[in-house]
Amino acid sequence: MPSYTAPTKDIQYVLHEVLNISGSDIPGYSDLEPEFTEAILDAAGQLASDVIAPLNTVGDQEGCTFENGVITTPTGFKEAFEQVKEGGWPGLDLPEEYGGQGLPYLMSTAVGELFSAANQAFTMYQGLTHGAASAILVHGTEEQKATYLPKMTSCEWTGTMNLTEPHCGTDLGLMRTKAEPQDDGSYKITGQKIFISAGDHDMSENVIHLVLAKIPGGPEGIKGVSLFIVPKFNVNADGSVGSSNGVSVGSIEEKMGIHGNSTCVMNYDEANGYLLGEMHKGMRAMFTMMNEARLGVGMQGLAQAEAAYQNAVIYAKDRLQGRAVTGPANPDGPADPLIVHPDIRRTLMDQKSFIEGARAFMLWGANLIDQAHRSGDKEADGLISLMTPVLKGFLTDKGYEATVNAQQVYGGHGYIEEWGMSQFTRDARIAMIYEGANGVQALDLVGRKLALDGGKYVMAFFDMVKGFCKENSNDDMADFVDPLKTASKDLQSAGMFFMQNGMKNPNAALSGSYDFMHLFGYVCLGLMWARMAKVSLAALENGTDDPEFHQNKLTTARYYMARQLPMTGTLLKRIESGADPVMTLPAEAF
Repeated sequence: MPSYTAPTKDIQYVLHEVLNISGSDIPGYSDLEPEFTEAILDAAGQLASDVIAPLNTVGDQEGCTFENGVITTPTGFKEAFEQVKEGGWPGLDLPEEYGGQGLPYLMSTAVGELFSAANQAFTMYQGLTHGAASAILVHGTEEQKATYLPKMTSCEWTGTMNLTEPHCGTDLGLMRTKAEPQDDGSYKITGQKIFISAGDHDMSENVIHLVLAKIPGGPEGIKGVSLFIVPKFNVNADGSVGSSNGVSVGSIEEKMGIHGNSTCVMNYDEANGYLLGEMHKGMRAMFTMMNEARLGVGMQGLAQAEAAYQNAVIYAKDRLQGRAVTGPANPDGPADPLIVHPDIRRTLMDQKSFIEGARAFMLWGANLIDQAHRSGDKEADGLISLMTPVLKGFLTDKGYEATVNAQQVYGGHGYIEEWGMSQFTRDARIAMIYEGANGVQALDLVGRKLALDGGKYVMAFFDMVKGFCKENSNDDMADFVDPLKTASKDLQSAGMFFMQNGMKNPNAALSGSYDFMHLFGYVCLGLMWARMAKVSLAALENGTDDPEFHQNKLTTARYYMARQLPMTGTLLKRIESGADPVMTLPAEAF
């Protein structure tokens, strides 16, 4: 069975040495001293490694069962969920007035990586609840917040989001679910939703569904969509669970991965629903949850990559195969360990350099969210809005690739279920699809986010990179700054190509959007690695208790700059080829 050890030391490094969070003026950050965050991460890491991770294989093999209208989660899930609830982990960053701990979103993100790496399917139950609670917190009435948030914060009640229908996925304007207004101000919700993660289960007293539906007589298409709170069980006036609502499970989806999560077909038959936010403004309310979910999904890509990598390293050090070309590394044994071979080193370094760069990128993104929400910083809000499709799309694409590479280290054993490596690959695959497929993320980035406020935020990012390179143009940093300069120029050139060609030929921009999302991702990780290199160089120069850690950071940073970041040149060439190679072949020729 695969193992998992929480990478708390690396998270602490990013939080305190790279981001310097306790020195930040963001409200609440002054409390985040190293000893405090270490205690949180150690406790979360122990829970992840000792309780949640051992259930990962169990959930994969057993899945959820659906009999006589009741869903049962895999063996051990319910007991583990009780431990998560007892520790207050679901409400780590939710307001204290509703039973949360009021910590910054940054800490919720750091802990979320540990739980997701240990068991993605299990962690989704609380993750989706958090997203639904966040939407109610921002858009709900005082009565709605008082009714739902305390028990959702504790996960006594869990939550979901219901968007997709059998005939519409991304194009939500085609949805047919109806919301008929009632005299008492409520609505009767009728329709069917599919792919509803954590749609029903046996781990909470109630499930609070957030459902997109159309009120008859409203505008056509997406402009006529509203969002509703639809509980599985009606809630009594005193806040207790009441009678069954018109909500039922049609079936559980048979999936490639995340078997431990109950992904449901949900049927609504004149269920009682309550408008959340403004009428016909459902997408505005839903995107409060979707944007948080997209960052969480990006984190899932990183988390699965980390878990798979850890096991690949163990195997590469233990498995004896062949001899090192430079001479035996294990002369007393029949063969040398796999890790002596350059090709194994290459694939492990690809994984390591991605994971550690992605972790810094993700935590920086969470830092921007806190800066936007806690400090009211509009610049930070615009920048994280620009980064969200990159975080989601690039980290899940490359995270999946990392799990495949980890599986490859095992050779034939990686393809055998007994070793457990295929689960990381299968679980990671969904992250590229849900919460907006990555192709849609790329279209959003190029079609909407680049042009936000006249391109203000992408220009701010370019200035950030340029400023960093200028401030650190010295011999010690040349290995990191020079490649970053080149990559940033590639990104700017790609943006200029879109500006020059996008209006007269939109397909020219859209044909290159996916490449652009990846190009942007490579540059973002390049910036993270340059920042980490600066920190570790300073640590070695000033004296550190752990020189080996910082030297390894520099070695990995150099690898990323030499072997990964040059991909921006290839991606730029693909973008500049325009629409013709993509669009010329007639549809009937496929």
